Amino acid sequence: MRSIWNGAISFGLVSIPIKLVNATESHSISFRQIHTEDGGRIRYRKVCELEEKEVSSAEIGKGYEDADGTIIPITDEDLSHLPLPTAKTIEIVAFVPADRIDPLQMDAAYYLAAGGAPAAKPYTLLREALKRSNKVAIAKFALRGKERLGMLRVVEDAIAMHGLLWPDEVRAPEGVAPDAKVTVNDKELDLADALMDTLGEIDLTELHDEYREALEEVVAAKAAGEAPPEAPEAAPGGKVLDLMAALEKSVRAAKESRGEEPAEAGEEAEDAEVTHLPARKSARATPKQTSGRKSTSTAKKTAARKTTAAAKKSTAKSTQGTKKTTTKSTAKSTEKRTTAKTAAKTTAKKTPAKKTAARKRSA
Repeated sequence: MRSIWNGAISFGLVSIPIKLVNATESHSISFRQIHTEDGGRIRYRKVCELEEKEVSSAEIGKGYEDADGTIIPITDEDLSHLPLPTAKTIEIVAFVPADRIDPLQMDAAYYLAAGGAPAAKPYTLLREALKRSNKVAIAKFALRGKERLGMLRVVEDAIAMHGLLWPDEVRAPEGVAPDAKVTVNDKELDLADALMDTLGEIDLTELHDEYREALEEVVAAKAAGEAPPEAPEAAPGGKVLDLMAALEKSVRAAKESRGEEPAEAGEEAEDAEVTHLPARKSARATPKQTSGRKSTSTAKKTAARKTTAAAKKSTAKSTQGTKKTTTKSTAKSTEKRTTAKTAAKTTAKKTPAKKTAARKRSA
């Protein structure tokens, strides 16, 4: 980055050599004026009105136009006698909290680069002092022949300076606010708060100039001899007069875009004027439609009854078959148990008799 101004920061008795560097740049696409018939460039030439001839930059000076149209010449020598103590110095005059600065005063931004090794120590001192105090420095400086107001703050490890408009250059917002007296109820404020919470925050680095990107595509296509791409049509925004309906629709749309909560059926708001209409009476159907609906419903009911009856019969048959099978198996198992018990008793009776006969033989 190239410096556009060299000077020093005056911090009490401390002097910090610095270089002024642009902190911002414009990426906007600029056009040249051409003659539409042949494509020739249209240029502006500096012509003297009295002599009607073109003059060079070396022949051009400064002049102040008075109220009656008279031009008062002002030379560089006249300007050199003006008291401009900040011609080569950024003079810090105060330290204030950052919220004391009205954003309307913000102008161009610059980086202040340390001017060599000797400036490193005082530069770092000022930077750390600003960090610890949580304040910004208000300073005066001169640039391009004008004395200006500036604000110094810390950006990462560098000191940045924002040009500020003088307080009398900021207009008062008179006649800007609506004249009509309106009241906002709590429900509307609650919906507005809900919309703000749903939209949430955003990383500013994710934002980009979509118009410039589309314009670059058009230029590239024209340079390649191709037809420029067609931009998609923007969704038409409806005119919603009901503020509550507009707020509710905005909250739903924001939630849907973030995938938080899908809209329920029947909650879609129309992109048109929202009005409250009287309830309509339901239209009576014609006899043909009525008989058709009745016959259809009757046929459906009859089929349903037949199906239910058939299901009941099949269930009953399967139940009866199950019962019969269960009864037979139960009877068989009972007979087996009875036979086993009888055989056991018979065996028990025969065994003592054998033992008695054996005892008699031994005796």
